[in-house]
Order: sequence, then structure tokens, then C-alpha cells
Amino acid sequence: MKRLLLSTLAAALAASFQASAAPPGHPPEAFSGGTTTVFNDGKDAYSLPLGNVSRETRRQFVVGNSFFNENWVIAPASAQARDGLGPLFHARSCSTCHIKDGRGGPPKEGETMTGLLLRLSLPGQAPHGAPLPDSIYGGQLAVRALPGSQPEADVPIQWVKSIRTLPDGATIELRRPEFGPITWHYGPPAAGLLIGPRLAPPIYGNGLLEAIPEATLRALTDSDDTNHDGISGRLNEVWSLEFQKTVPGRFGWKANQPSLRQQTADAFLGDIGITTSIHPQESLTASQQPTLGILPHGGTPELSDHILDRVVTYTQSLAVPARRQLDDPTVRLGEKLFSQVNCNACHLPELKTGSDHPLKELRDQTIRPYTDLLLHDMGEGLADHRPDFLATGTEWRTPPLWGIGLNGAVNGNTFYLHDGRARSFNEAILWHDGESKASREAFEKLTKEERAALIAFLNSL
Repeated sequence: MKRLLLSTLAAALAASFQASAAPPGHPPEAFSGGTTTVFNDGKDAYSLPLGNVSRETRRQFVVGNSFFNENWVIAPASAQARDGLGPLFHARSCSTCHIKDGRGGPPKEGETMTGLLLRLSLPGQAPHGAPLPDSIYGGQLAVRALPGSQPEADVPIQWVKSIRTLPDGATIELRRPEFGPITWHYGPPAAGLLIGPRLAPPIYGNGLLEAIPEATLRALTDSDDTNHDGISGRLNEVWSLEFQKTVPGRFGWKANQPSLRQQTADAFLGDIGITTSIHPQESLTASQQPTLGILPHGGTPELSDHILDRVVTYTQSLAVPARRQLDDPTVRLGEKLFSQVNCNACHLPELKTGSDHPLKELRDQTIRPYTDLLLHDMGEGLADHRPDFLATGTEWRTPPLWGIGLNGAVNGNTFYLHDGRARSFNEAILWHDGESKASREAFEKLTKEERAALIAFLNSL
């Protein structure tokens, strides 16, 4: 009966998810996602299915969209396919953090975190190289809980501000977050606790990134900087729960996720408290089990494989919006400067997908994501000192830049970097250090007009 209802829902709603067809006359650079690209720069630019989506994928997309966007509720409930929230959780739905399939934002003063979360670990490694969780609070802080129970902690956030003066005398205010003093509700964590803030990243285009062959990524690595350009990108190697082996990571701020399926299951458990066949047990530690383990749950597992598959298909088939303003001379100048200061050494303009992804729409596409999906040392200023598999405390995955110029229009914010500290492209660039120090310094030496042109290029992506 559930599958019949879902099928009916898909048929009824599919027409509301019509991708925007490519207008005639656009150059190849406009097609950020190849033939999957959609031409839409409005508030729904991140939420449309692939431009070449098939009828079957569209139906799965619609069902997945429903479970991605709707709030989960406390069990038991009449909506049995959507109950099982908590007992500890960060948000009630995926879209609460990934606003309109884009990025989240840090909390305002006095707000409880939503678009930003805190990862926790201790020095050392768990089995297979994963971060070592705290014995009381696990690997991710839950700031919300079911009625009658306590969230794991209350976390105030303060912003420490500084001024950067550029060679031409221009000044830009920078800021970084500090968390605390934290009020812990289940006792003090272990000494040496490591805290890593993580802003909810955009999810459009992830299917195309998943379709890039492993061989392509391995060919891009240069761990020892053999070409002496100061850039030494490398793959993270992470544990696949599905295949029970170590594989390359490509998703998450530190490339700690091997696939969209595992990332989705991890998010359901860690963020919403929803179990799956990949994570059949609630993420309660031994210290929390006696108190929280008696609270109601939505069955075992709370999310069926059928629905998990639909949500995964949804994340795989969200399209990338097309580039804009390609004929603008300022944008063209900015594109040249982007290359001139060597930003494209990590933010690779072009890659190609393979021929064997389960979604045929994603196969054999020439895409323009502006990422290499590799880890790079970004210096002390951005460090969280929290290792994650092979990623060190100063290493981060190169985030894709496609679609980034529409962030303000879609999400209503312009927060960037892993903790949302940057409020503009200028701020984000000025935080670059480590392997990207030379590029940052080259950007700082540009004239005011040249810096504006480079920013205009980023806004065109």
C-alpha cells in the first residue's frame, strides 16, 4: 500500500519539477553540468531535476524530494513512513539544513544551531581509520531532543573579528567562530575533545561528482608535489560500510564520505535520528542508553531501503544551474585572473564523468565543477585540528564552485567555508593559506578593479 501511495504521489507531482530547457545559442562553457544543466537563475535554481532526466528518474526524484523536505515526527504516528524522529537530533528534515538544496548558515546570536553542526572526536583513530568518538557524546553533537529529554549540549557562538589591510590600502573585516562555554547535559566529555564545525553544504550536482571515475581522481593527485608548484592534492581513503573495504572519499568537507548512499544514511542517523539498514541502531552511547533508549522509535529500521533509495536518487539527480553573463567583459577578465593567480590549480574548471553510473543521465558528461575533490592543506587559520581518516586537521576537500553565484538569490545568504565564517567571496579568499597562500597573495596584489572582476567571474558560475 505504501508503494502504491508513493507511486501515486510521484505521478501527481512530477509535472511540478520541470527542468528549464537550454535556450539556443549558448556556448559550451554555459553547460556546467553538460547535458544535465538547467537554465534557471531563480529561487528554485538548485532544486530542479537533471536537464536530461528520464521519466523513471523523475518519478523517483519526486518521491525522494518529499522525504528530503518533509519533517520527521515522533513515533508512534499515523504517518508511519515518516515517524521515528530522535531521540537526539540536529534537525527535523534534510532541507532544514540544506536550504532549498543549497547551503546552510551559522546561527545568529542566541539561536540554536541548524545550518551548522559540530563534529566531535578524540585524538587517535577508531577501527578502519575513522575519527575516534567521545564515549558520552559520540561523533556529532545533538542540539535538540524529544520532549522529556535533554539535548546533548547548549553551545553559544561568538565571532572574533580582525581587519586585513591589502597592499593598495583597502581593508576587509574577517571573522572566525569560537564555541563556548558549552553546557554539557550528560556529563563532561573526555579530555582532549576535538570539535569541528561543519556548515551544511549545497547538494546539487553531487550525482555528477559521484560519476567521476576513481582513475580520474587518482591521476589528479600529487601528494609529494612532484611538479613543484606548491600544490599537493591527495585523496582521502575512507571506509565503505556497504562494501566493507577502504575506498576513495569524495563528499563532505574533508572528503570523508565514499558515496551518496552512505552519506545520506549517515545524515539520517546523525542529523535526524533515523535508522536505516546501513545504520540499524540509534546513535546512543552506553552512557545515554539507559535514559534515552527507552523512548519510542519508529521501527527497525525506521527508513526502508525503498525510501532510502529514492532519497539517494533525489540527491544524485539534482541539476546544476548554467553559467551566466559569459559575454560580460568584466566576467571574462575575471576568468583570466582566476587562472592567472592559479586558483584553477585546485578548482579545476573541467572534468568528465564515466560510463558506468547507475543513472544513465550522468554518464559521459563534460562538466565544469571547479573542484578536484582532493584534500589540500589550507593552513593554520582554517584548521580545526580534527583528523578524519587520512585528512589532517589542516586539510580540506576543494569545494565545487559551480552555481555558487546564485547562493544569495536561492539561500538568502552568502556564508562560505566550512564554518560559515566568510560572508563574501573576498573574505573566503583571504582565509586561504597553506597550499593556496601564493594564490591568495596574488589576489591581494591585484588592483581594486581586478579583484572586482575576479569576484564577478565567481558570481557568474
